[in-house]
Amino acid sequence: MEEGDINENLLRTRVPETDHDNVKDKIWSENKKMWVVAGPAIFTRFSTFGINVISQAFVGHIGATQLAAYALVFTLLTRFANGLLLGVASGMETLCGQAYGAKQYHMLGIYLQRSWIVLIVTSILLLPIYVFASPILIALGQDQVIAGEAKTIALWFIPVIYSFVISFSCQIYLQPQSKNMIITYLAAFSLSIHIFLSWLLTVKYKFGINGAMVSTILAYWIPNIGQVIFVVSGGCREMWNGFTMLAFKDLWPVVKLLVTSGAMLCLELWYNAILILLTGNLKNAEVEIDALSICLNIIGWEMMISLGFLAAASVRVSNELGKGDSKAAKFSILNIVITSLAIGFVLFIFFLLFRDRLAYIFTKDQDVAREVAYLSPLLAFSILLNSVQPVLSGVAIGAGWQSVVAYVTLGSYYLIGIPIGLVLGYVVKLQVEGVWIGMLIGTFVQTFMLVIITYKTDWDKQVSIAQRRVNKWFVEAEPSKDSNKSGAI
Repeated sequence: MEEGDINENLLRTRVPETDHDNVKDKIWSENKKMWVVAGPAIFTRFSTFGINVISQAFVGHIGATQLAAYALVFTLLTRFANGLLLGVASGMETLCGQAYGAKQYHMLGIYLQRSWIVLIVTSILLLPIYVFASPILIALGQDQVIAGEAKTIALWFIPVIYSFVISFSCQIYLQPQSKNMIITYLAAFSLSIHIFLSWLLTVKYKFGINGAMVSTILAYWIPNIGQVIFVVSGGCREMWNGFTMLAFKDLWPVVKLLVTSGAMLCLELWYNAILILLTGNLKNAEVEIDALSICLNIIGWEMMISLGFLAAASVRVSNELGKGDSKAAKFSILNIVITSLAIGFVLFIFFLLFRDRLAYIFTKDQDVAREVAYLSPLLAFSILLNSVQPVLSGVAIGAGWQSVVAYVTLGSYYLIGIPIGLVLGYVVKLQVEGVWIGMLIGTFVQTFMLVIITYKTDWDKQVSIAQRRVNKWFVEAEPSKDSNKSGAI
């Protein structure tokens, strides 16, 4: 009897150690799965965003007017187009991630081709804003000299817009398969080429804006050519069965999901564009726009980390929902949010400490540099909030909640953030700081609402919804193809 008691006590003392080991194994396993997606996604986005930063740095040393014009075209017009195309493409994240989790592998190739169809049509519809960039900017209240310089830059950006069609769709197609390292290699190669060509064409041969934009276009297109070659030449054998007319089958329901996704991300990405637009109507617009564009570029660098975690959240949530594992989906969300928030807090401290030195990376103008230092506390708080909000947007994409998040974004940004910014900036006379404070309030409200929605979600119900969605848009592989390609790897 006593021996039994001793054995029972020994067994009881081992249970906590076993549970602890299981938790550690679970965390380790989840982090590996997260970083397989997040690591390459972050580096790729750093490289891609670096193309714009390098271009802007070289343009900024050409002249302050050229820098302001480039900032308007990129931050206002191109972010508008980028947001729309990325938003439309993000609907494919839901479909590809859940189809991959459900082992309907051949559907990924069909979804990729469907996204190409929709994105090409969308990019054609966007052309007029670049062709008529100058009168559009003047009508929006921007300085006429800056708008005139922006006309030439906008025309150069048209090939960049078409590069987004391939870039966004291929990245989203490759991420659920954990094959996005190829994008990383191509992006790194492209970035190194861009640095050299920008120096060669703008510094050595003095081609000015034209030289900077030629290098920019090449930098955006080199990775796209490599991605397409990788996909169609056997890099994704189980997921790519060749070009097919099945891409046109039941296209309209997919279009509706893609449009809803577009609305969600557009409302978020256009937020900063509106900040630039409002700043352009303030006094001393050139200095304000230059300073704000530098701050937004720094935020953009940090956002590349958050967008990497957005991609990881989308892939992990959609994969687990497709598999039918609601507990794994919830654990993935918690792990990614904590990781991203920790990195965001470190950067928050960093940018508060180095506020006086940031601007000189982009400009030699002391007035612009002083304004950047003055705005740095707002910059730091923006970075902290942005370490959480995009991750929760990724959760929404993975679960297919795009329409819900679109309404939350509309209310928090456009009914709360922008009106408060207008009052603080124009009525209270806080200028750009007031506009930015209003924007921060909107971002905080949106983040808070997304936390509540995510916390209160019935994830078992989300599994059922995901399985219905996958089955609803399932298309049998063509009979001429190897049937094994639609089976398990």
